[in-house]
Amino acid sequence: MSERPDSAGPDPDDTFDEFAELVEEETRRDPDLAVIEAGSRTLRTQGGPPQADVPARPADPEVDKALREVEAELATRWGETKLEPSVDRIAALMDVLGEPQRSYPSIHITGTNGKTSTARMIEALLGAFDLRTGRYTSPHVQSVTERISLDGAPVSAERFIETYQDVKPYVEMVDSAQEYRLSFFEVLTGMAYAAFADAPVDVAVVEVGMGGTWDATNVIDAGVAVVTPIDLDHTDRLGTTPAEIATEKAGIVKQDATVIMAQQPVDAAQVLLKKAVEVGATVAREGLEFGVLDRQVAVGGQLMTLRGLGGEYTEVYLPLHGAHQAHNAAVALAAVEGFFGVGSRHARPLDIDTVRKAFASVASPGRMEVVRRSPTVVLDAAHNPAGARAAADTIGEAFQFSNLIGVVGASADKNVRELLEAFEPVFAEVVVTQNSSHRAMDADALAAIAVEVFGEERVQVEPRLPDALEAAITLAEEEGEFAGGGVLVTGSVITVGEARLLLGKG
Repeated sequence: MSERPDSAGPDPDDTFDEFAELVEEETRRDPDLAVIEAGSRTLRTQGGPPQADVPARPADPEVDKALREVEAELATRWGETKLEPSVDRIAALMDVLGEPQRSYPSIHITGTNGKTSTARMIEALLGAFDLRTGRYTSPHVQSVTERISLDGAPVSAERFIETYQDVKPYVEMVDSAQEYRLSFFEVLTGMAYAAFADAPVDVAVVEVGMGGTWDATNVIDAGVAVVTPIDLDHTDRLGTTPAEIATEKAGIVKQDATVIMAQQPVDAAQVLLKKAVEVGATVAREGLEFGVLDRQVAVGGQLMTLRGLGGEYTEVYLPLHGAHQAHNAAVALAAVEGFFGVGSRHARPLDIDTVRKAFASVASPGRMEVVRRSPTVVLDAAHNPAGARAAADTIGEAFQFSNLIGVVGASADKNVRELLEAFEPVFAEVVVTQNSSHRAMDADALAAIAVEVFGEERVQVEPRLPDALEAAITLAEEEGEFAGGGVLVTGSVITVGEARLLLGKG
């Protein structure tokens, strides 16, 4: 492994010239691998507590009333789909709060899919090694309090309210000085960073909201930057190609950081590696420095052998379904190894028993989550084509359904046609519906696309989600109790969260 550069870093012009020469040279040999092999430095070595479930509404009526008041105040701000690409407002908030985000080290996660599951795995691993963690993820499944977690569990409603009241005067101060008020997401980000400092935490695990460069979370200087697989989503804001999207997401890679990079499209990998060269970051790439060596379907999940930066980790059980979750696990393991200096400061692997214990404790609500039996009802928050393809592959591998009924409620700004096309081979029939969000696609509009994909005889329209669930369960039961009928509810995190409540979870 090559030595790290001086803290001042390489001259950007020289490194870009060097990078271009490496790419050109390698392209003559293998164009598909050229940009992967052109990274200037890589990490090479030879050779927690259980997650809490999604919180319910507070049992105390006064606390519930106070939380609703906070939610109502937050709802008056720009929603997460209305953006002004700048970190000026959140930086101003951090300034008046005393820069709380600089009081602890952090691991920053970007990518298109798999961010929340990867964050939960990283959190479990760090917690198993006796570190106090703060985790900030989005969107939430059922309760806004899910977004801010301490020690592996969402903050209580009381603490969420207290944190909001603590930062509110500073938020109003920033609002009065800025052209635009702080957005919903910016306020929550400020609350999370303040809560982590107040705890205090040993390390924060932070998921970007969208993109990277101008995301509100990007006021941290994370020592470890994680990039999960990049695909096409939010193309109206981030770009229409993986390379354009990667350019935005590469903004979380900071000077001298360690970059943990999941398998990427070649053009996205090139962008990420260029950024790493520019800022003197060290890169570890899935499939080269770390990865999944073996995985086998097991009861309730899968059994994996992972290659980390410090060696092999065998017989690791993960209670989540799907090849994509195994890849998320490999990324999470490498991120925690990188945080502990494996591959840069030393080559010692992490304690295998602690790693096994941590992964066995992981839960990811709304991700291939079984919430009912007879018939089996599964929830998955796939909301873009890449997520839908992963869900379709997983449902076939992990469940033996002979009659699978889909319940799909999607957002209007998503690539709904390709999402439905991914599910067409696995759904016997589909019930289209809509959730309560203002972003939801009208059920009839969704049905028109579904008819083109599935054919009219396989599509049923139920605008109300409770009716859609009832219709799907009835269809799944038509072949009898033991005939292998099942229901998959998907298309949106909001649809999944509302279905989860209707089915008695949380």
